[in-house]
Amino acid sequence: MKKKILIIAGGFSREREISLKTAKGVFLEIKKKYKTKICEPNGNLIKNLRAFKPDVVFNALHGRYGEDGYIQSILESEKIKYTHSGALSSSIAIDKEISKKIFIKNNILTPKYFKFSFNKFIKKSELIRKIKSKLNFPVVIKPFNEGSSVEVYICSKKNFFKNLKKLSSYKEIMIEKYIPGREIQVAIMGKKKLGAIELVPKRKFYDYKAKYDIKSKTKHIIPVKINKKKMNEVLSIALKAHKAINCRGVTRSDFKFYNNKFYLLEINTQPGMTELSLVPEIAKFNNISFLNLIEWIIKDASIQR
Repeated sequence: MKKKILIIAGGFSREREISLKTAKGVFLEIKKKYKTKICEPNGNLIKNLRAFKPDVVFNALHGRYGEDGYIQSILESEKIKYTHSGALSSSIAIDKEISKKIFIKNNILTPKYFKFSFNKFIKKSELIRKIKSKLNFPVVIKPFNEGSSVEVYICSKKNFFKNLKKLSSYKEIMIEKYIPGREIQVAIMGKKKLGAIELVPKRKFYDYKAKYDIKSKTKHIIPVKINKKKMNEVLSIALKAHKAINCRGVTRSDFKFYNNKFYLLEINTQPGMTELSLVPEIAKFNNISFLNLIEWIIKDASIQR
């Protein structure tokens, strides 16, 4: 009898489209081997879970509700095996401030930052002074809990307030020191250092469009052109971060390599599985097919993660 796999995808986050692409990619790979169904995390979710009775839920959600511990908590309460990281580690990883504090505690280099609240009045001149004293320009501004570089802006002093206004729907945001240099992404698969890939975006940085729009023509370089010692260093940092947050399954860590140092920007507990996604590309370079990667993720599933 075929195993039943329920792929939860879509959802309510700003990354809905990417989630559906991930689900489609996974579905096409496994539909012959498993009894597979794609399901939205809507008001009928629990009803659908109980009717389909999956052996495993493949979590293909991205962003809020999918990688913040929400869906994981529901699946644990229903005692259903699911993929990727657990409820607590997911909620930590998506929160850029909490995850940064854990990186710092574990001696992992990460860009300096401070929190900005839209509810607290501060003169423009005072905010500029604070940025200059703590970080200096350019800076990166971004929400604390969005993925896929949604609403991330690199700001000079000149365009800072124009971009800040775009984030005014959030109560609080992060103002972070901009680190120039090379963009290197590292995949971890369980306890294994899977590999790394370098990105050279045609755009200013590896933002949402560069990640998912074929027309953006981001250059992917694999193997990464760094020496063996440095390669092992960045792989080890990614594994250390994965363990520090108690992640499970597959994760992808985003780094900047500048002045011979690696800066960890964030760790992603729900890396994409689209035709442009990095983890499948890193896996393929290491002789792991897309199907084998998905099957490993399914076999790794459990209730308490």
